[in-house]
Amino acid sequence: MIIEGRVKRALDRRSIVLVGLMGAGKSTVGRRLAARLGLRFRDADNEIEAAAGMSIPDIFATYGEAHFRDGERRVIERLLHGKPMVLATGGGAYMDSATREAIAQCGVSVWLRADLETLMRRVRKRSNRPLLQNPDPEGTMQRLIDARYPVYALADVCVESREGPHEKVVEAIISALDAHLADRTRQGSAGSAHS
Repeated sequence: MIIEGRVKRALDRRSIVLVGLMGAGKSTVGRRLAARLGLRFRDADNEIEAAAGMSIPDIFATYGEAHFRDGERRVIERLLHGKPMVLATGGGAYMDSATREAIAQCGVSVWLRADLETLMRRVRKRSNRPLLQNPDPEGTMQRLIDARYPVYALADVCVESREGPHEKVVEAIISALDAHLADRTRQGSAGSAHS
């Protein structure tokens, strides 16, 4: 439990924000990560649906993606200004530059990276993925990987989301956060020593 306490202290009022494609495990791993660190877990998609009073597929169908992204940005910013938490974001949230900026200011971003085969195996278990309701879901997912992975790579930390026990991914995230936050602390103290 020493490493968990160190990570929680080093966060210093910031939240951990999980980014990545659908099927990367943001919600499943996020809940376990929050429990390990003694933080609240929030799912941005659930919060958006609660705020809008309708499902995400209905928001897309009724108002379009631009309206959805605007609401998503506002909800994420509101959550980030609350108490520290583990926040799972939707796959497209981190693509928005204003949302990325808000996450950078108030959080630590963690990209859960998974390969196409792993993502497809996971998303086939559910039918609630509006972007995959087409004749070529694999092709769609590959296009999302090609477009989004270079942007996800801007995240503070990257952890592979592989098959196997979720606890292994949680352990990898905690270790990666510990190293990242220690580096930030060292850089901050080096910067103040030079000023």
